[in-house]
Amino acid sequence: MTSPPPGAATVVLVGLSVREVEERHQLAEAAASTVAHVAFLQVGAPSLHMVLDSLADAPGAPTDVLLVGVSLGSLAPGVSWAGRVAAAWLDERSVRGLSAPVVHLAAPTLGPAPDTLERVLALVADGASRVVADDAGALDSPAWEEPPRHRHQLLVCRGPRCTARGSDRTAEAIVLAMVARGLEDDDVLLTHTACLSPCNRGPVVCVQPDDAWFGPVHPEDADDLVSSLRPGSRPEPARRSIRSPSPPPDPP
Repeated sequence: MTSPPPGAATVVLVGLSVREVEERHQLAEAAASTVAHVAFLQVGAPSLHMVLDSLADAPGAPTDVLLVGVSLGSLAPGVSWAGRVAAAWLDERSVRGLSAPVVHLAAPTLGPAPDTLERVLALVADGASRVVADDAGALDSPAWEEPPRHRHQLLVCRGPRCTARGSDRTAEAIVLAMVARGLEDDDVLLTHTACLSPCNRGPVVCVQPDDAWFGPVHPEDADDLVSSLRPGSRPEPARRSIRSPSPPPDPP
C-alpha cells in the first residue's frame, strides 16, 4: 500500500545515525522549509518514539504520518530501522488501546544535497509503504540476544568537546578501516559513548580490555589504530597515547 500524495501526510525527518544528531541544524532547516518534524533513531532527542507519541496525542492528530530517513554520512543504518521502530510503536499503541495515525515509510533516503528533500517527497507516492504493527517483535531477533564475543572494544567519545573536535569523523574512519580489514563485531566492537574524559585530549578513544587510551585520534590515525588490533595483539603505545595498555594481570 502506498502513501497518500505528497503534502497529505505529516512528515517526520528521521536522523538515522549519530552524524545527523551532530548536524541537527541541517534537519531543522529542512523541516522548517517543509513544515516537518524532526526525530532521531539513536542517541539524539527527541526519539522517533517520542515524536510519534506527541503527534498521536496532540489535539487534531494527523491521520497519516510519513517517515523520511535522513543520512548525512556514509555509515547510517538502513531506513528500514525507522520502520521497525514505528512498527513496535504501533503495536504498543494497539496493546494500550490508544489511537494511532497511519504510518508510511519513504523508500528514498534524504541525503546532504539541498534539493534532496524535494526529490524524496516527489517520489513518495511511488516509493513509500505502509508500516503495520508487528506483535511478533519488530525490535527483537535471536541474533541480538547475546553480546558479540569480541576480543577488543573501542569506546569512541561523542561528548561535547570530542564532538566539536570531529569525533564523528574519527568514528566513521575507524569503521571504514575495520571494514577494509574484514573486522566485524566479533573481532572489534565499536561503541559510541558520552563523555569519557580527559576532554583536553579529544577526540578520545579507549581500547578495552587493555585499558589503553588515545587522543587526539583524528581520521588519519584510524588505520594505524585498527591495524594494531589484530588477533593476539595489544594496542601499541604511540605518540597519541594518553595511557599505555595495562600490564596483564598476575596469574592466580
